[in-house]
Amino acid sequence: MGHRHDHLDQRGLLLDFGGVLTTSVLDAIRRFCAECGLASNTLLDAFRSDPVARRLLVDIERGAITQEEFEVGVGRLLGVDHHRLVERMLASCQPEPAVLEAAERARAAGVRTGVLSNSLGLHPYNPYESWRLKERFDVVVISEETGSRKPEPAIYRLAVERLGLPFQACVFVDDLAQNLEPARALGMTAIRKTSTARLLDELEGLLGIPLR
Repeated sequence: MGHRHDHLDQRGLLLDFGGVLTTSVLDAIRRFCAECGLASNTLLDAFRSDPVARRLLVDIERGAITQEEFEVGVGRLLGVDHHRLVERMLASCQPEPAVLEAAERARAAGVRTGVLSNSLGLHPYNPYESWRLKERFDVVVISEETGSRKPEPAIYRLAVERLGLPFQACVFVDDLAQNLEPARALGMTAIRKTSTARLLDELEGLLGIPLR
């Protein structure tokens, strides 16, 4: 009968970067604050409830300000040295090799894979640089390059369009609950990563592929 070339059997897997392909960014930011002599939740609380901090975060994620402008603004807000601030903020973030390997196994089994990440600027410090994401994934969508950011629906639409699949065929993974809602609303299956082991269990169940 030959192979079916329609999209009914094709699945897509879209992964967040920080907190999914890496250990928790929130924990890294907490550690950074503690090392600066501040209460560990100072910056996370500011991003949530301080309008100035919130604006800085949204603007850097959309690429509306430079990484340096973000660093100067956050440094001023916290009363800390702004030099290499993004690099220092993310310093304790480590790769999650098991998730990367799972994505590679899924791709080898015919799943279209992508990364959808809110960035904290790409210059001068580029957190993605050593990852070879464009070799490892079919699609890489970094917020700075799109002018939009999660949880705005536009960036999910763009990523799924690039995967070339209907929303219903795609699984989206993020560690932040607020980023899962728009994915669900568009028709994707959305999973929150709490632990690597649980995530791989859920993905194996959904995709029907051994991922480790």
